Amino acid sequence: MAHWIDSNEKLMLALQKLQTVDVLALDTEFIRTNTFYPKIALIQISDGNDCWLIDVLGISDFTGLKTLLEDSSNTLIFHACAEDLEVLDHALNIVPTGIFDTQLAASLLNIGQSLGYAALVKKLFDIELDKQETRSDWLARPLTARQLDYAEVDVIYLHRLFAVLQQHLAEIGRVGWLTEELDALHCLVEGRKVNDNYYHRFKSAWKLEHSSLRILKRLCDWREAVARDQNKPRGHIIKDNSIFEIARRAPTVLAQLNGIDDLHPGLIKRYGLDILDQIAKASVDVFPPSLSKPLSKGETLVLRSMRDALIVVADEEGIPPGTLFTKKELELVLRASMGSKDQWPERYIVGWRGPLVKPVLEKVLVESCV
Repeated sequence: MAHWIDSNEKLMLALQKLQTVDVLALDTEFIRTNTFYPKIALIQISDGNDCWLIDVLGISDFTGLKTLLEDSSNTLIFHACAEDLEVLDHALNIVPTGIFDTQLAASLLNIGQSLGYAALVKKLFDIELDKQETRSDWLARPLTARQLDYAEVDVIYLHRLFAVLQQHLAEIGRVGWLTEELDALHCLVEGRKVNDNYYHRFKSAWKLEHSSLRILKRLCDWREAVARDQNKPRGHIIKDNSIFEIARRAPTVLAQLNGIDDLHPGLIKRYGLDILDQIAKASVDVFPPSLSKPLSKGETLVLRSMRDALIVVADEEGIPPGTLFTKKELELVLRASMGSKDQWPERYIVGWRGPLVKPVLEKVLVESCV
């Protein structure tokens, strides 16, 4: 049974019931299309039988909910919770603890890599779920009957998934693995609050001179601050390709901004002087470290050998390769072995991956004479 909660009074009554339950299933509905930060609209909570649909737009006091969700003695079941954690933190200053993520658990059990909620329910229980309302307008009021049904369904099977996945993890001794993955997830979500290395995402940034590279970094940092302050997507401020071209050209007057792709006159009028100011300030910035060139053909072959060796390990351990390693991490290991300032990912040295990954990669690197 679903209960619609759209006032402080109704939420208080719901929390009186929920405070007696130590395992809760959670999900959120939000929109993130034309804003930097997600706009939360709905929080769904289930005790395994009933479901409470909390209308965030109709409530002003979330103190009791914060207390409930931050109580480490409770278990909170999510599926793919990274964005849920981000929106709860930003919108309501709620940082849930005691999390069990069914998507992460499924990956550690080799049920699927990044498997969606509906796909996991289908795989384990052979139940088809209707997911057509995923992209609907959750900020609209009133919500449609289909939206309400969808919202309820999004948490209704989480307790069943929890019971099955938790048991299987315990049977093969991987409960600790999940704990490590959840700790890393919290760090990832926390790290999204600061993004001072966005310039690393530009594939051709390694080609830039030092002076242009520090312009690129400063412009990325400036845009990040503006996007957060105005709550707009980065691309609505200035697109990546425009920023890169500005850094390459290093203009000193407004007229030199003309003709840069996607930098139309309106943007130049709005941000042109700010851009020139950032370029001028970049001239006294500390030079950022040079970015690595793409791997050579021979180095790429070594990277492929590293990947193939770990695919064998993943198959032996019964986990998806993508759960064990990423290509980006392997490249860091390879570059570190070639004497760069890059370092091995910490999770390849300590934790459950260490004994599986480190000796295998070291063997490949030695045999490749890197």
